[in-house]
Amino acid sequence: MDSNNFPYAEQLTIQQALQRAYAHWNAGQAPQAEQLCLRVLQVIPQQPDALNLLAVMAHAYGKLDMAVDFLRRACQHPETPASYLSNLAEMCRQKGLLAEAEQAAQRAVKIDPGLVAGWSNLGIILQESGKLDESLVCLEKVAALQPENAQSHNNLANTCKRLGLLERAQAAYQKALALNPGYAEAHSNLAFLLTEQGRFDEAVAAGRAAIELNPQLADAYLNLAEVEISRSRNDAALQWLNALLSFAPKHPGGLSALAQVLDKAGRGEEALAAARDAVAVSPDNANAHHVLGLRLQSMGQHEAALAEFRQAAALPGTVAEDALISIANAHLENGDKEAAIAAFAHALQTYPGSTKAMAARIDTRKFRADDPDIAAMEAALAVTPPPGISIRMNLHFALGKAYLDTGESALAFEHLNRGNAIKRATFSYDGAAVSAWMQRITDTFTPELMQRLSAGGASSDLPVFIIGMPRSGTTLVEQILASHPDIHGAGELSALRHAVDRAVVFPDKVAHLDAAALQRIGEDYLAQVRPLAPHAARVVDKMPANFLHAGLIPLILSGARIIHCRRDPVDTCLSCYSKHFAGEQLFSYQMDELGQFYRAYQDLMAHLRQVLPPERFIEVDYEAVVDDLEGQARRLIDFTGLPWNDACLAFHETRRIVRTASVAQVRQPIYTSSKGRWRQHEAHLGPLLAALAMEQQ
Repeated sequence: MDSNNFPYAEQLTIQQALQRAYAHWNAGQAPQAEQLCLRVLQVIPQQPDALNLLAVMAHAYGKLDMAVDFLRRACQHPETPASYLSNLAEMCRQKGLLAEAEQAAQRAVKIDPGLVAGWSNLGIILQESGKLDESLVCLEKVAALQPENAQSHNNLANTCKRLGLLERAQAAYQKALALNPGYAEAHSNLAFLLTEQGRFDEAVAAGRAAIELNPQLADAYLNLAEVEISRSRNDAALQWLNALLSFAPKHPGGLSALAQVLDKAGRGEEALAAARDAVAVSPDNANAHHVLGLRLQSMGQHEAALAEFRQAAALPGTVAEDALISIANAHLENGDKEAAIAAFAHALQTYPGSTKAMAARIDTRKFRADDPDIAAMEAALAVTPPPGISIRMNLHFALGKAYLDTGESALAFEHLNRGNAIKRATFSYDGAAVSAWMQRITDTFTPELMQRLSAGGASSDLPVFIIGMPRSGTTLVEQILASHPDIHGAGELSALRHAVDRAVVFPDKVAHLDAAALQRIGEDYLAQVRPLAPHAARVVDKMPANFLHAGLIPLILSGARIIHCRRDPVDTCLSCYSKHFAGEQLFSYQMDELGQFYRAYQDLMAHLRQVLPPERFIEVDYEAVVDDLEGQARRLIDFTGLPWNDACLAFHETRRIVRTASVAQVRQPIYTSSKGRWRQHEAHLGPLLAALAMEQQ
């Protein structure tokens, strides 16, 4: 090279120029290093060493796309060093290009089987791609080659955790921390593992330790948010996610987690926006597509949700199994049982022995004693060490349902008691405080208050509220009504609770409301509901818990109708106890607390029965609907003020989204097998019967 090409008096060879470029970079003199590399590329455009250094510099300055581009060019050289391929693999992984990353890493270790960094990168890439057994082999090799390297043990632990080898994972994390107590990533990962083991306070301590060591470690915030979600503390989860997004506003994992928490909080539009942002930021991120699909599904956008689930299943990563199960659940909610069964079968074909898929499909079938799923789920629970708490809980609930189907009460309640106990340990619940609050509602809605405020509210006959306990027949009644061509079944809406919460401290300040305030609350509710079905004559809101606000409904919506669904108390509570609800029914996971809540609900409804306007309030017994479908269906339609339609008798044929625990039952004609079901299991219901103050007969 001639000296005019470089800012040095002496002439330099390519090798000398590259040596000086690396020296400048190591000395913190990035501009000089960059100039030397660019001048080398003027002479040899594909010189791999110059391209590699430029990639390293670009990555250091946060220019990941540029870094990947430089390394791709470098790795086209026939004599590319294995380390450059390993670098390309890692940067592609960071960009979410897992297939390209794996290919580069495989080339790296083939060229140099002794390249520890190559095996490490390959193991991590395989881990993130869901190829966990292959990942384990790679990372065990790395840990054996570098036994004193804390990072190698941390990476191995991550794969063990995803394989469900929780004790081995914990030992590897602890080994990493023993070698390097200041290793923030290991503290963060340990937090996630402890959450899976149900050790929430320890998990929070580990997550906080990670953040103290590295305040901008994104995974630590995500793991702390997961701890709080796992114990139903959504407000605390939101705080951790907001802290993450304050310094990393475009973090796809943070945006996806934010969408999930906002969805749980009933803030649907914000959740959708966060989910869309996550996909926009990282279009190749499988989890982002899956979360967006879940949000679209909750909005009833069936086809759009399916498209996102399919995209998530097709992308590399560990989300594919969940995405395939979500496809099946979406078909089930849409009333296409055959498609749901086929989708569950596809999930099990893709992931043989998937206990997640087995547990998820329990409502698509009636179990027999010889059902192979029962043996498979029992075997999954019997492994040592046991799986994480979320898997154990779902398996116990699934097996509880299976053994209820087969009539084996003792086995059913052995599993139901364990599943409920796991769930109950994840949150705080004060049954006495809830009962006292419900008594305050009773004390508030006196006949005098109802009379004094009766002239307020918005005038609309659009809303029909179905209220009652969960599992009391609310979904069945909604399905009958929604089969009428002029009635839209909107499912379980949070609209009323949000409208009330925005306006008043309930129930303590209700007595201070005036007519204008009542009308504003009613209009707020209608503004949320009208767009759901602009052309419907009636919109059914079947949020069972609206019984808590039932006294307020006629005061804010003078034309609204209220249907109270009732069912045998013990059958209702047994059905609640046998379900792991998607929503937060915190009263449902311990028999005595469930009975206590039912009694408080029963007392409240006994009072409301006396003060609600009789022309706008009826009660429907589940048993009466089962015994006399047509009579009760005609009564319901008559109550709505609409003409009769025969479609209401073929409710099980109505294709619409159903997103409740009764999704499978309402697709069947009326059946009587659930009437009085509790009596065959009476011996196992002692705490519930005692709480309900019922004699065991």
